[in-house]
Amino acid sequence: MGWFKRLTSGIQTTTRNKKDTPEGLWYKCKRCGETVTRKDLRENLYKCPNCNYHDRIGSNEYFELLFDGNFEEFQADMKAVDILEFKDLKSYEDRLAAAHKKTGLTDAIRVARGKINRRPIVIACMDFSFIGGSMGSVVGEKIAVAIDEARTSRTPLLIISKTGGARMMEAAFSLMQMAKTSVKLSQLAKAGVPYFSLMTDPTTGGVTASYAMLGDINLAEPEALIAFAGPRVVKETIKKELPPGFQTSEFLLDHGFLDFIVDRSELKERLGDLLYLFEPATKNA
Repeated sequence: MGWFKRLTSGIQTTTRNKKDTPEGLWYKCKRCGETVTRKDLRENLYKCPNCNYHDRIGSNEYFELLFDGNFEEFQADMKAVDILEFKDLKSYEDRLAAAHKKTGLTDAIRVARGKINRRPIVIACMDFSFIGGSMGSVVGEKIAVAIDEARTSRTPLLIISKTGGARMMEAAFSLMQMAKTSVKLSQLAKAGVPYFSLMTDPTTGGVTASYAMLGDINLAEPEALIAFAGPRVVKETIKKELPPGFQTSEFLLDHGFLDFIVDRSELKERLGDLLYLFEPATKNA
């Protein structure tokens, strides 16, 4: 087609030759609106290259980021049971099946053992994609198993929290996990084995009120929401305007609830430094 014809009629492409953009190829930052390819986002550790917003990631991404290559997952087949036969808009059993089909996960947490910078560690990492990262009996039991593994092998423990809180479909059984995990962590402390708690966006509800805030070192990713009740509930309860940045990791750091905030790009090295610093205590206790 000559240039003069293109100017008058435009470039015409037959339907069969048009190429659709693959779904999920692009990522739009939730904070600044910058659009980048998923490949660039992944290479930047799922942080916006423009504003450094830390997008939510799951256990698989954290395991790939932190472990020195190989790791061994355990208790991978543990699944929740609908012991209360709970039903709202649909049954809890159907919700579990749908969450498993969507995510490929058996519940909202995975636990694994491996090494960070050649030093052994046990990691329990929550997945928000599985029913909002809610804490039910399986989450509590897997954390208990991870704590026992860390205590008996004298290996430091890292729990990565990303959760909407306790799982309402398990009622009191989910709330019991707060006490269960807290008691288990006290046993770990008595054994002299370090526990590091990493809070990511969001960490709320019963998880914040139990194991997430009980670390020997409490750290968080930038701008993570960390709270028991959400800001709207707090505002309606106290009938006052909340301070700027209320319940962000930066606000909690300023008020003494966190030891430090770490960028995802520095997370592995910072944890490696902590493992090095705590290594004598772990061996000599």
